[in-house]
Amino acid sequence: MKIYLVAMIAIIRRESLRFIHQRSRFLAALVRPLVWLVVFAAGFRAALGLSIIPPYQTYITYEVYIVPGLCGMIQLFNGMQSSLSLVYDQEMGSMRLLLTSPLPRWWLLLSKLLAGVAVSILQVYVFLAIAAGFGITLPPLGYVYVLPALLLSGLMLGALGLLISSTIKQLENFAGVMNFVIFPMFFLSTALYPLWKMAESSAVLRDICAWNPFTHAVELIRFALYESLNGWALLWVCLAFAVFFGLALVGYDPAHGMTRRRKGG
Repeated sequence: MKIYLVAMIAIIRRESLRFIHQRSRFLAALVRPLVWLVVFAAGFRAALGLSIIPPYQTYITYEVYIVPGLCGMIQLFNGMQSSLSLVYDQEMGSMRLLLTSPLPRWWLLLSKLLAGVAVSILQVYVFLAIAAGFGITLPPLGYVYVLPALLLSGLMLGALGLLISSTIKQLENFAGVMNFVIFPMFFLSTALYPLWKMAESSAVLRDICAWNPFTHAVELIRFALYESLNGWALLWVCLAFAVFFGLALVGYDPAHGMTRRRKGG
């Protein structure tokens, strides 16, 4: 068991050092949601007529409503960035070297996921602190209750990135695939507007939002920030993580997935 922990700590340490040396990545992860929070929130509020939103037996401003969605945005982009680093490691050969270690492949990939999640959680809490500086505050205990929600949602979104990285053969192809995944998942969710508002526009789009795993990640975070638990969202996030991670394991299996395709190419 000790060697498992040593390997996990080493992988997390490596990813943390990589993140520390990439300060632009940290700033980009904060600037993106802050722009949405400060600049675009006013426009969306005016366009959608959402001066106040009545979820969870209370009234909140639109800026407060989108904070959980922007937390999810940070984790979504971080999951894609982590998958980008995996594609880079595949091209450099370090990923193949890691997977040839005697430890189980699932443990090594899970360690990579946890390293990315730790980075995303740090980014989310810095964002929440900056948002509080703008006067956008949440229940005090919500900042504590949201930690396990961020862990689960980060694992699910990281597993999605891991799955994507197992299908990418060249680094140049990654940007297009990333945009194809990120923007539909983000905009077709409850990150920026509630489901009932989407239903006013289109029942089909409302159903797509309801089936979107990112919607349930956002709702899990949103309820946790208000010291509550959304059991349905928790179930969806856990199931999505299991599916994404299971498919990623197949993708990284030399007998079936990425490694075999690369040798064949």
